[in-house]
Amino acid sequence: MSVTETTAPLFSRFTPAAPLLLMGCGRMGSAMLDGWLQQGLDPAAVVIVEPSDDIRGHLAGRAGQLAASLADVPSDLLPQLVVLAVKPQMMDGALVDLAPYAARGSAFLSIAAGKNLAYFRSALGAAPVVRAMPNTPAAIGHGITAAIANDAVTPDLAEVARALLSAVGAFVWLDDEKHMDAVTAVSGSGPAYLFYLTECLAAAGVAAGLPQELSFQLAVHTMAGSGALLAHSGDSPTALREAVTSPAGTTAAALDVLMGEKGLSPLMRQAVMAATKRSRELGHVN
Repeated sequence: MSVTETTAPLFSRFTPAAPLLLMGCGRMGSAMLDGWLQQGLDPAAVVIVEPSDDIRGHLAGRAGQLAASLADVPSDLLPQLVVLAVKPQMMDGALVDLAPYAARGSAFLSIAAGKNLAYFRSALGAAPVVRAMPNTPAAIGHGITAAIANDAVTPDLAEVARALLSAVGAFVWLDDEKHMDAVTAVSGSGPAYLFYLTECLAAAGVAAGLPQELSFQLAVHTMAGSGALLAHSGDSPTALREAVTSPAGTTAAALDVLMGEKGLSPLMRQAVMAATKRSRELGHVN
């Protein structure tokens, strides 16, 4: 059975009369929307609220209703699910306007960094809320999302949330919300680490004498191909690294530096801890 065959019945519950409301349709919101539409969600069953005129201009045909603000949405609308894809710093204002939906029975799915379940309870009361952390490879269907649900989320709603989030890549449920800050640091911020490592590899190639464009091409395709190999081989990163490393060879010489006392491992731990700390701080900003 295909993913579409699995998720289409779940998506069919959304209708123009009881839609999915997407708050914010920037890069991540748009990536998720594309995944949903590809897997069977009816565009007529989607309402998008997006303040950017430019973004709304690219959404024609992808939603039953497009609005610049909730004030432009019919007052009798009652979405089954509100997907919160606004920036964390905009969340306070958005929830003030969305609270009436919570009082009338809507459920919520948030992809905002740092906003925990307690935060949503303070704004939305006892409404069902799923808190999720996707990452940017979702834009090409290769992301990974971790999620946690509050006690008001039913098994049926949890399955709908899983289907929506799985539409853009891999998905895992967390057992404890305390892990979400570290998840944010590893997978949420992780793509930036890989991109920066690619920058550094390309710059190092130039320093070793390669033309800039050639070094960039080599670095990008090496990173992309290695990631694909890791994802599809079934072997561990350690096993793949060891397979590339001949004793006393060129790779071993490089790894002596990267795996040294001041090498990549302690730097990565410091980086992830810094991102985890910042995620916790964001969760306490009012």
